[in-house]
Amino acid sequence: MEASNTSNAYLTSSQVLARYSIAPITFYRWQKNRTLGFPKPMVINRRKFFKIDDLTAWERERAKVSA
Repeated sequence: MEASNTSNAYLTSSQVLARYSIAPITFYRWQKNRTLGFPKPMVINRRKFFKIDDLTAWERERAKVSA
């Protein structure tokens, strides 16, 4: 997979925690808070995978809201 092609790339929950440098409880709250609009994961065998493109879009949207 090319580094620039992230359309099919996913991060695990642990990787998302590291990406945002947040505690697990914060991550849990982000997922439960519907008004925040955090991307929904794909769940496989009770493991959550988050699409990188969805996370990037969410980051852009949050940047617009906070500006």
